[in-house]
Amino acid sequence: MNIIENYSLKLYNTFGIEAKAKYFAEVSTIQDLKKVLVFRRQNNLPILFIGGGSNLLFVDDFPGVVLKLNLKGIEIINENDNEVFVKTQGSENWHNFVLWTLENDFGGLENLSLIPGNVGTAPMQNIGAYGVEVKDYITEVQTLHLETGDERIFTNEECNFGYRESVFKNELRGQYVLVAVTFKLSKKNHTLHLDYGAIKTELEQENITEPTIQNISTAVIRIRESKLPDPSQIGNSGSFFKNPVVTIEEFAEIEKNYPTVSHFKTDAGVKLAAGWLIEQAGWKGKRFGDAGVHDKQALVLVNHGNATGREIYDLSEQIINDIKTKFGVTLTREVNIIK
Repeated sequence: MNIIENYSLKLYNTFGIEAKAKYFAEVSTIQDLKKVLVFRRQNNLPILFIGGGSNLLFVDDFPGVVLKLNLKGIEIINENDNEVFVKTQGSENWHNFVLWTLENDFGGLENLSLIPGNVGTAPMQNIGAYGVEVKDYITEVQTLHLETGDERIFTNEECNFGYRESVFKNELRGQYVLVAVTFKLSKKNHTLHLDYGAIKTELEQENITEPTIQNISTAVIRIRESKLPDPSQIGNSGSFFKNPVVTIEEFAEIEKNYPTVSHFKTDAGVKLAAGWLIEQAGWKGKRFGDAGVHDKQALVLVNHGNATGREIYDLSEQIINDIKTKFGVTLTREVNIIK
């Protein structure tokens, strides 16, 4: 394990933003991870963990230690006739892990196919798509405390999951690193989630009347590929903004002025489609230098080549202000801003 000074992070974030870390290290064992944490504490430095780099926007250089985790492994730790418990190390690629579950006919995560990033970041922001949130399949999260180096297991309840939220993004932000996640998945009688987004339409177009979890995954992949740009082709971090949730009363006022507003009713209120709001406000496909809004999905901000993190951040700020003015709705960023 080497700790490198003044290290470029351009290849470690899917936006392709040029930023530098004062120190950089890559670790593949818990022992090396603890060594870097000691170095960080001895030098009183901030620390940033990078997995797939898919949920980061660097606005400035990072003045501390950037740590690339390379903790790998998938193992079945318990199972019965109906369920299986799978422990997955945090550096496993999320989509590859989903494909592994499908190859073994383990159900639950198929709607979350093709979401960028690694397994360790999934609980942190409670990733979700097409009517499914990862919290419904997580039983526990293995962590390491940054100050003491002590290991701790968080139960699902202790993770305090919410919409794109967890205890690791709020009360305990910056205190723990997530090193492994255990999932409870179905082995038979899979519960299918077909009623959110275009999944049912996609299946009908393929004349699939009795879909399997593999069929659903394939449909989700096609939908996502048709809407979301490939980071290897153009820099982006997927959905940049969260879908805002408003009260029933607030929604009634918005619907009065915008009858076709895209929305979904939830227990917490009414969830609005942030992409719809941004598109209706005229931002879809706009470009300012190399910073822009994707021309197929307004929820995605893109780097056309040499945009700085500051330029993309400023564009997001303009969009937030415009949506607030036009709709009275405040958008929040799903991407972690590093500045």
